[in-house]
Amino acid sequence: MATQEQNDLLTHTGPDTPMGNLMRQYWIPILLSEELPEPDCPPVRVRLLSERLIAFRDTQGKLGLIDEFCAHRGVSLWFGRNEEGGIRCPYHGWKYNTKGECVEVPSEPDESGFCSRIRLTAYSLEEKGGIIWAYMGPKEEKPELPDFEWMSLPPENVYISKRWQECNYLQAMEGGIDSAHVSFLHSGELNTDKLHQGTLGAQYQRDRMPKFEIYNSPGGLYIGARRTAPDDHYYWRITQWIMPWYTMVPPYGDNALNGHAWVPIDDANNFAWTFTYHPTRALTEEEVETMRDGGGIHTRLIPGTFRPELNMDNDYGMDRKAQKEGLYYSGVPGIAMQDASIQESMGPIQDRTKENLTSTDNAIIMARRRLIKAAKALEKGTPPPARDPSHFRVRSASFVLPCGQAFHEERPDALTATPGVHHTSI
Repeated sequence: MATQEQNDLLTHTGPDTPMGNLMRQYWIPILLSEELPEPDCPPVRVRLLSERLIAFRDTQGKLGLIDEFCAHRGVSLWFGRNEEGGIRCPYHGWKYNTKGECVEVPSEPDESGFCSRIRLTAYSLEEKGGIIWAYMGPKEEKPELPDFEWMSLPPENVYISKRWQECNYLQAMEGGIDSAHVSFLHSGELNTDKLHQGTLGAQYQRDRMPKFEIYNSPGGLYIGARRTAPDDHYYWRITQWIMPWYTMVPPYGDNALNGHAWVPIDDANNFAWTFTYHPTRALTEEEVETMRDGGGIHTRLIPGTFRPELNMDNDYGMDRKAQKEGLYYSGVPGIAMQDASIQESMGPIQDRTKENLTSTDNAIIMARRRLIKAAKALEKGTPPPARDPSHFRVRSASFVLPCGQAFHEERPDALTATPGVHHTSI
């Protein structure tokens, strides 16, 4: 279990919190590029690490992320006019550029210098791989963008979605770290989901007593879950956890690879990003349609929002008959919402002082320790770890090895992203 102090440190990510300060020194996926599709398009509200912000693309196509509220009398700039190189407050016409600088106060003469003294908080934005990324830390500490494999693949090889999840990022991320639950919570989908059924991986995961081997990686952790396979072999599923909030899901057969980012909106909500990609081929129309329809680890959303159609207000579509018959082990349809329903049921922030952990939770324990150590080290002036672009150039994998062979020694090639090389999967 965690102490209350540890739980607070891990889960509180607002301004001037130790974990919030740590997370602000990493690039953060905040918007799909399609949310700001063109110059002078409508601005978008962004709530991120408990800060209320506005993102916009100006007349020249430059991206801006600034304080949501006008410095005059606090009007939300979401109502603003995005025009002529900046966003203008509709109340009295104050105008701001992408740097948060006030460039016009119509009621004041230019020679007064009043305008030059007004500035809103502004953060750096970059765009790559169909994602708009934010950096909220000290400018002098800004790292390069992460170099995930999917960020450089052709668009037809990649499918990205995000959904609002109504709980703290940590319990969502810990679900991504935990491979043991797949044999229970997702056991129905292993037999029926188009992106899982018929693979050896789905067959071998019927072993409900996995053994774990976990090793530190340059970016986080290699998490090996070992299950019994025929002829004195083990089936290995290797999950990557990458600081501060990424998980990479082991693949099935020739199906695409998957990854998640669990980004705090505030302490009671997060955005669950899902990145699906194939390193050597375009995704098929059937695969894309399956994901759009809520298959794989994606889900259907309420039109015009990022809230899932199945959510706590409708009990996630709970089907007790399907639960009893084993179609959905928990009674909730769809892998993504099976995870979300369980994690949201813990409350906005799980009380970790009451938990009772086992050996299958060792990766969760190690990830918590890494985060706590990094946050405390940053308070003493030590830069955050795992920010080099190469730390993100990795893959999850699934394979079979003879009993007695260590996965990280026998198959290190499977854990690194190599352009043009098929991923390792069964």
